[in-house]
Amino acid sequence: MRAYVYAQCESCRKALRFLREQGIAVEEVPVRETPPTLGELSAMLGFVGGDVRRLFNTSGRDYREQNVGERLRELTTEEALALLATNGNLVKRPFLIGAASGLVGFRPEEWERWARGGVR
Repeated sequence: MRAYVYAQCESCRKALRFLREQGIAVEEVPVRETPPTLGELSAMLGFVGGDVRRLFNTSGRDYREQNVGERLRELTTEEALALLATNGNLVKRPFLIGAASGLVGFRPEEWERWARGGVR
């Protein structure tokens, strides 16, 4: 499992604490410096039901300053994923990806269901 996180993000800290408490080992990757790869973003898109908007950090400064919300309507899925792969500030965090599952954002109930399911 790989967890793309930002050290100053409270949700990321909560997610990492949750994972440690569950005994789930992850490789922590600084999302701003090293965004997820196109392959990881494509996989996550499948895990979130195909809604590319769910992969974006809509409350971030880069999202607002680059007017990404408006631009998303005109971008293809491939273009949107490429944008995410080149700017880690745009990626919704925490971004937890494994071979068979993935989660974006920290919603404790969702993460608890995922942990109980044992799908990694």
